[in-house]
Amino acid sequence: QVQLVESGGGLVQAGGSLRLSCAASTRMFRFYSMGWFRQAPGKEREFVSAISWSGGRTYYVDSVKGRFTISRDNAKNTVHLQMNGLKPEDTAVYYCAGTRENDLLTEAGKYDAWGQGTQVTVSS
Repeated sequence: QVQLVESGGGLVQAGGSLRLSCAASTRMFRFYSMGWFRQAPGKEREFVSAISWSGGRTYYVDSVKGRFTISRDNAKNTVHLQMNGLKPEDTAVYYCAGTRENDLLTEAGKYDAWGQGTQVTVSS
């Protein structure tokens, strides 16, 4: 079972930037499509972004397009989420997730590996 560990969360002012990272324990990382989800207090977990095995395909929820960038480094078994132009509504716990399907999946139930989450707080 692959283990995922997120890092990089924190407190930032509106308009600022953060870079989230997710490290995977598996040598098969290059055969996992990866996703980022977030969950704000009192809300359901929401899809943010996904990236294919090779990193050649990416997908974003409309609310973060143009502000967030997902990337991966298969040599280092890591996936990143660069978040620019942060807004207070981006405040949430951010989770990385992995799936063996080589597809850009937006449903949380399609992912079978999850990290513990990292808190992102954006102040106005």
